[in-house]
Amino acid sequence: MNTTSSMPVDLNVLARWMDQQGLERGTITQARLLTGGTQNILLRFRRGERDFVLRRPPLHVRPEHNRTMQREARVLTALAVSEVPHPALVATCASDDVLGAAFYLMEPVDGFNPVVGLPSLHAGSATIRHEMGVAMVDASLALARFDYVAAGLTDVGKLDGYLERQVQRWRTQLESYRDYQGWPGAGDIPGIDAVGQWLDQHRPGGFVPGLVHGDFHLANAMFRFDSGRLAALVDWELSTIGDPLFDFGWLLATWHVPGQSCAASLRVEPWNGFPSVQELIGRYQAGTQRDTSDIHWYAVLACYKLGIVQEGSYARAFAGKASPDVGARQHASAVALFQRAQAWIEHGLPQ
Repeated sequence: MNTTSSMPVDLNVLARWMDQQGLERGTITQARLLTGGTQNILLRFRRGERDFVLRRPPLHVRPEHNRTMQREARVLTALAVSEVPHPALVATCASDDVLGAAFYLMEPVDGFNPVVGLPSLHAGSATIRHEMGVAMVDASLALARFDYVAAGLTDVGKLDGYLERQVQRWRTQLESYRDYQGWPGAGDIPGIDAVGQWLDQHRPGGFVPGLVHGDFHLANAMFRFDSGRLAALVDWELSTIGDPLFDFGWLLATWHVPGQSCAASLRVEPWNGFPSVQELIGRYQAGTQRDTSDIHWYAVLACYKLGIVQEGSYARAFAGKASPDVGARQHASAVALFQRAQAWIEHGLPQ
């Protein structure tokens, strides 16, 4: 059993808890941390004849971390009877008495993340890469169709004023970065005021609620090794009940457009074969009865929100709470996202 000091989870305690849940027997072996774009801890291990993945908050737990973990587990439980590709939940612990934080166990996903690298089958086939892009749209549609009321998730999100509060919510987030000493402010982010004003002036009049993943892009997708089909959407920590068109807008905002800058961390190579933005939109429109006349707005909002989130890493770097290199990359990405938002406001979505 791996009990090294570098392991952020007490495996002996975990094994005793698993005994109580009837989850295999014997020594926990092959424990290894999985990396990803999250601060949460992901630990893969084997016990008996079965592999597991444990997900828990960071070591320095804040109250909202436990609530987030519990919400994730609820959503994954509800998705078990859905068509949405997701990791299968095995068991959950809402208490922090066992490992110091709420956590859950899930089945490992048999798949790969495309931003890490494409296997030879996918790298060698533009047809399969096109299938991957289509699969992302279809997953977004499946989420939008999910009956969250029947699944008992009506209390997961706050729908009153949902669209109205978006711009101010993220503008307040941006202003909070002034608490990080040394951050020079957002003065060199192009159009930050103009984009916010445009969003407020062109806000849709209403929406049909649904389940929202909250961080819907290629870095949070695992694909099958034998095809372009999705194996699972991962990292459900931002999931909520809201407007499902937010997820599709997020996909567009993070999608590679030749000749336009985008977050390098979300790039997939080779790119040829992946659908264009207009192909993604056409696929979505063909598969939904929702009003898609404001897709433009959702894509610009996603640029606005993600740009502000990424600027936070830059601000934290000045206070020594993030790597300067990471902060600089995130700032460059924030600038690129606002440039994209301005271009899309002026010229429309790319063809």
